[in-house]
Amino acid sequence: MKILVTGTAGFIGAQLAHRLLERGDEVIGVDCVNDYYDVNLKEARLARLTGHPGFTEVREDISDRTVMADIFAKHRPERVVHLAAQAGVRYSIENPNAYVDANLVGFMNILEGCRHNDVKHLVYASSSSVYGANEAMPFAVRDNVDHPLSLYAASKKANELMAHTYSHLYRLPTTGLRFFTVYGPWGRPDMALFIFTRKILAGEPIDVFNHGNHKRDFTYIDDIVEGVIRTLDQVAEPNEKWSGAAPDPSTSKAPYRIYNIGSNNPVELSRFIEIIEERTGKKAIKNLLPMQPGDVPATYANVDDLISDVGYKPETPVEEGIAKFVDWYRDFYQV
Repeated sequence: MKILVTGTAGFIGAQLAHRLLERGDEVIGVDCVNDYYDVNLKEARLARLTGHPGFTEVREDISDRTVMADIFAKHRPERVVHLAAQAGVRYSIENPNAYVDANLVGFMNILEGCRHNDVKHLVYASSSSVYGANEAMPFAVRDNVDHPLSLYAASKKANELMAHTYSHLYRLPTTGLRFFTVYGPWGRPDMALFIFTRKILAGEPIDVFNHGNHKRDFTYIDDIVEGVIRTLDQVAEPNEKWSGAAPDPSTSKAPYRIYNIGSNNPVELSRFIEIIEERTGKKAIKNLLPMQPGDVPATYANVDDLISDVGYKPETPVEEGIAKFVDWYRDFYQV
């Protein structure tokens, strides 16, 4: 297939594009390669893709309406995986406008491109952060998610609502994927595993928020990519049993689906740090701090729908995933 993937210089996008190319798909990769974090890492991810004959790099900003319309009209992708976004819960407090431009305006341009160019399926990244103030665990796709705790979370919830509108009005099949704390080789430098590994190896103190009592459903990158591909290959269909009298938030009479992709096995942050210590062979110097604004104390994914609909559940143990990341980090940065 010809697949347009946004965010191909990003953590998930680069890995996904690599897998799609390996199986014989043609990939049009769109990324503006901004400087939110180390551009050299983004360029290194792209370098693994640019030599492949099935890959076309398009270095543009998804928030540019005219540019995105031209890209869709020129390449006419059959399916789209939209992963480009302004990421980060904490940064959304510092720079909220970046989230409006990338996550709202950018997503609108993707929806319009799909609508006007007969795209057969749009799969897009949502986030576990949409569960916000919810306390019942594990988080299920049928839960109400109307109480986000950060603008980033609100922007991802908005994406789900926008997608449903286009599924309803234009019969555009859309599938939203709520990712749970993705980690692994080639990961983002602003995320905990990367920061902790770098500082522990350098003998620098690490900031441990909520005194290490956070729990996260850490999900290994290869498991995320496998989930994306399986949902991409299964085009969203209407739920004929859907009822407005008792509405299911994860499905619709329109061709619309929402899935969690998480390990279904939350790990306490303090244990996460212990595993890094074991793998690096160095003890962390911990600066214990209270929970930050916008953070949630725990995430835990119910993946029953993912299992029943596409026959998949992430299974990589966190010990194995962290080991692979630390090995990659040492090799990439020659530490």
